[in-house]
Amino acid sequence: MPKIIPHLWFPEKAEEAAEFYETIIPDSHVDSVTTLPADTPSGPEGSVQVVEFTLSGQPFLAINAGPLDPFNHAVSFVLKCKDQEEIDELWEALSAGGSTEPCGWLKDRYGLSWQIVPNLLDVLMKDGDHDRAKRVAEAMLGMGKLDVAALQAAYDAE
Repeated sequence: MPKIIPHLWFPEKAEEAAEFYETIIPDSHVDSVTTLPADTPSGPEGSVQVVEFTLSGQPFLAINAGPLDPFNHAVSFVLKCKDQEEIDELWEALSAGGSTEPCGWLKDRYGLSWQIVPNLLDVLMKDGDHDRAKRVAEAMLGMGKLDVAALQAAYDAE
């Protein structure tokens, strides 16, 4: 078992969110849902649930326990993608009912922030040639959903 497991506090719909994510992200599943007893201070009987789920092999916990603090950009989840097709699929699915943002970021319908990025971005951004990496960063700053071909073209430009 990992030593660190992200824990997400949803005002409601934690189980629905976990089920949604498992349909989109490969190697994902809901492991268990526990409804807490009626004397839980966070909500009425049956409303407080602890959801254990796995996304791409990473365990998560979620609690459905009423409003406390909304999700924000301080915590986001990066989904690394092998190609443009995978970026397109994840972008479309996760942004449905949510909102898109610059630089490959989006918020899903539950308010959780995601970064949908190609594996290639790490290679391009970490290049020892400062000018090439700068061109890639500048190209990325002008995008919503990341475009692998455009990032590669910025890298290759002279």
